Amino acid sequence: MEVTNDNSCSWINDLIPRTNIKTLQSNENCEWLIIGAGYTGLSAARKLAQLYPNQKIILVDAQLAGEGASSRNSGYLVDSTLNDGFTSNKELENYKKKADIYELGINTVKKFINEYQVDCDWNECGKFFASSKKKDQKILTNFSDTLSKLGFEHNLLSNNELLKRLGTSFYNIALYTKGGVLLHPGKLVRAMIDVLPENVFLYENSPLLNWNKNKDVVSCNFKKGQIKAKKIIFATNGFLKSLGVKSNYNFPITLTASMTRSLTDEEFKSIGEPKEWGILPVRPMGATIRMTKDRRILIRNTAEVHNPFNMPKSSLEKRSINQKIGVKKRFPQLSYYIIQSSWSGIVSRTRNSSQIFEKIDNNIFAAGCYNGSGIGVGTLFGEQIAIKASNENTKEIDTIETRNKPTWLPPQPFLNLGVKTRLFFERLRAKSEI
Repeated sequence: MEVTNDNSCSWINDLIPRTNIKTLQSNENCEWLIIGAGYTGLSAARKLAQLYPNQKIILVDAQLAGEGASSRNSGYLVDSTLNDGFTSNKELENYKKKADIYELGINTVKKFINEYQVDCDWNECGKFFASSKKKDQKILTNFSDTLSKLGFEHNLLSNNELLKRLGTSFYNIALYTKGGVLLHPGKLVRAMIDVLPENVFLYENSPLLNWNKNKDVVSCNFKKGQIKAKKIIFATNGFLKSLGVKSNYNFPITLTASMTRSLTDEEFKSIGEPKEWGILPVRPMGATIRMTKDRRILIRNTAEVHNPFNMPKSSLEKRSINQKIGVKKRFPQLSYYIIQSSWSGIVSRTRNSSQIFEKIDNNIFAAGCYNGSGIGVGTLFGEQIAIKASNENTKEIDTIETRNKPTWLPPQPFLNLGVKTRLFFERLRAKSEI
């Protein structure tokens, strides 16, 4: 599985380039093999190393560790996702299960950053679900009712309040939830790499070509070597499908995002000098947008079915036009050319927005498909799939197992056609919010 990413992600470029990067160059044997070195794989490796300090753990990634979706997201650690109201107690119960998982994810990340004193621009500032359309008030009112039933602290805000909080008059209505966290995803995942225990052997730029199981051994073939492991964990999120793991239950969506340079003092004053904030759209295809700690504006408003392995610079430039327009609509006083960089990334989706957390076989496990909420849930699932693979149990696993399981997806080409059609109509519905 060849993976090539553009090199223009602002979060990644904020970091000091790593040295001493190793690729797989020989045949190896190990007790544990983890494929994918993002939040899930890194968390799983760290937990296994703690559980089995005398065993060999190999962690492999097709590209540089942490530089896939883990560093390419918007930096939201979510406590809740938007819905437009429930009609039954069963639906409310299912939403509560998801919320419980999000809370466990936040706590897992928070425990990590406290234990290792990680500086990742952690900000418990909450988040906004916002819209420029007054008719979306009904959606947010219904959502408010749901949150009230579940005891979530939140507020409905409008025009002048939003202008003061966000520095833009673009939005007419919003719902604010207190429990969300904003952070720098690149700094977080880099810290997870830096604290890997000594019995974890990390190989990067080593794409998995194919794999098979023979009795109690899993054999994985790479360009320049083979790894035989007693147990394997697949933690490749959006690439699970391409590896033939739960392939009828997940599909990748390609997102593109852009970030401005840091606003000058004059520019920052012109938008009211707001504190750091994050906005999620009411309409699914609307723009995700946030202000960072260092006064940069990130916007993501393009989602499509696209080759998940790379996006050429020319394609990125075309898609960045949407981001330039999106920033300009919200902040007309800022220059159209304030965008500094644009990049692509992969989000893994399931039909019913549930995650994969599975024992595939006696010695084969998989975790992924976080539906855009991978920072917290991915870190949580990595730690807990390591425990599950050790034939142990925790209260966290019990909570995870109560969720609805991912539902089956139709085969190609019907899947791509269906997803493209859905995205097209969602884009039309959210046209003014892009």
